Amino acid sequence: MEHETQVTRAWVLHPDITGADDRREASSALEEAVALAAALPDLEVVGSNVVRLSKAQPGTLFGTGKIEELGGLFKANEVELVLIDGPVSPVQQRNLEKAWKVKILDRTGLILEIFSDRARTREGVLQVEMAALSYQRTRLVRAWTHLERQRGGLGFVGGPGETQIEADRRAIDDQLVRLRRQLAKVVKTRELHRKARAKVPFPIVALVGYTNAGKSTLFNHVTGAEVMAKDMLFATLDPTMRSVELPDGPEVILSDTVGFISDLPTQLVAAFRATLEEVLAADLILHVRDIAHEESEHQAEDVRTILESLGVDENTRQLEVWNKIDLLEDDHREAVMARASREDEILAVSAVTGEGLEALYNAIAVALQSEKTREVLTLSFAQGKARAWLFKEGVIEHEEQTEDGFVLDVHWTQKQARQFENL
Repeated sequence: MEHETQVTRAWVLHPDITGADDRREASSALEEAVALAAALPDLEVVGSNVVRLSKAQPGTLFGTGKIEELGGLFKANEVELVLIDGPVSPVQQRNLEKAWKVKILDRTGLILEIFSDRARTREGVLQVEMAALSYQRTRLVRAWTHLERQRGGLGFVGGPGETQIEADRRAIDDQLVRLRRQLAKVVKTRELHRKARAKVPFPIVALVGYTNAGKSTLFNHVTGAEVMAKDMLFATLDPTMRSVELPDGPEVILSDTVGFISDLPTQLVAAFRATLEEVLAADLILHVRDIAHEESEHQAEDVRTILESLGVDENTRQLEVWNKIDLLEDDHREAVMARASREDEILAVSAVTGEGLEALYNAIAVALQSEKTREVLTLSFAQGKARAWLFKEGVIEHEEQTEDGFVLDVHWTQKQARQFENL
């Protein structure tokens, strides 16, 4: 007999704190939170609502009247899990769980759950574990007012009367040290992979974008690869790379990355730096946008901010791919198409129907061609191998022999410059 998975009935709340500086538009924030929840399997969102607050209550987040009202709602709908789209302190969490008799997850907890469900590579898994442990460490609160003695004893381990919390904290810290060591090994291996990739004579094109913008669908369309493409937030977590020969264009390595999201909690940005590090090696970045989404401009801003924080510099060429044009109303569509035809850096496409993809391939080819720069190199007579490589690549425009060796004018791509360094 097949084992049925238990479905958890969940409710999503977005606290709209009217006095907050970084207040987001409540209805679209709630919509995004519901989509986040839908990205978790075995979870059924049975309801959602925005709760307006003038300020957060330190102990309970919401006021007593609101807690009672919501409690009745949850009971009537047999809710087992409440997802609160925002930060919830450990004390608030404990008090609300007591009042509502349900399990509570805040935004960070929810994203962590999704990350751990999606992580595929060894590194992704380690990153998630570390982020989860750091998060748990902040959730260790004293459940009792008196010090609960975990052990007395001789003081060999942690001293006499170490509290449960201190013991837990130390166990977590030990585990974090272990994971960091493992991660350092994995990262070293990836460094080697990346060095090997720098020798691959293909430019790397990285797809980035807000979560659910359609990157994986586009990736599949271009590569014919069966990457998990679902209309689901965070469907991709580990960078997936494929080598693709563009029609009438160069062969490139296409890299699909995790979707970005606004207000990604800081410990998660740090934890997923590695999943986005592939972007730093890219010769061209395709910023995929869901142009049919009402918050498209805000989302694009968030993506740009995260790219900057990762250290992607202005030298890396970027193209904006305005996806999902098949979902636009006629007037909006006309305006989008007109702007795309005016600006070289903007391509309007539909990854579902394939419309506009040919123009995108051409734009990629042109962008990668125009990446060439001119430099003057001085080589000694002993560097015959390097000189032969430059001739083989066909990048030498002029060469002069001197007493010490050769002075060469080269015209090459960033990729070739990197390969030359690795010779």
